[in-house]
Amino acid sequence: MSIPTVTQTAFARLQREQEGLAGLDQRIMRAFEQLMDGRPEITDGTVTAVNIAAEAGVSRASYYRSPVAATIKEILAAPEVKRPQTDELKAEVTRLRKELRELHKEKAAEIRELKDTVVVYANQIQVLTLRKAELEEDARKLRTQLADHSEGVVRSLR
Repeated sequence: MSIPTVTQTAFARLQREQEGLAGLDQRIMRAFEQLMDGRPEITDGTVTAVNIAAEAGVSRASYYRSPVAATIKEILAAPEVKRPQTDELKAEVTRLRKELRELHKEKAAEIRELKDTVVVYANQIQVLTLRKAELEEDARKLRTQLADHSEGVVRSLR
């Protein structure tokens, strides 16, 4: 029997035995099925009483008082029931770790590139600052020569 069939059979038997299952019991059954299908909405996806109660939106005490808890315990005790998260989650974790390593490599390469760019700009700024100082000195010398040799023939523009 497959997992959904085992779960459906056990829940169908429970509904026949317990005439009026409350909405709380229905929520617990849906939460258990979501966890077994690997579709958690709130928890990390492990099939535990705490996670089933959290997914169903009920307290643990309400979960344990529910007749559904005993049925879930039977389902999980069945040897053919495979918990879905083991292989899939391991593969997902491996994939995400590989993706994270790639992102770290890209980020490191980008940082190296930006540092190199900063060094180039700093060198250019230094060269331009020295050149500006040279030009200012040349301009000062020319103004001095102009003032000394003009004798009224050449007028300063400034």
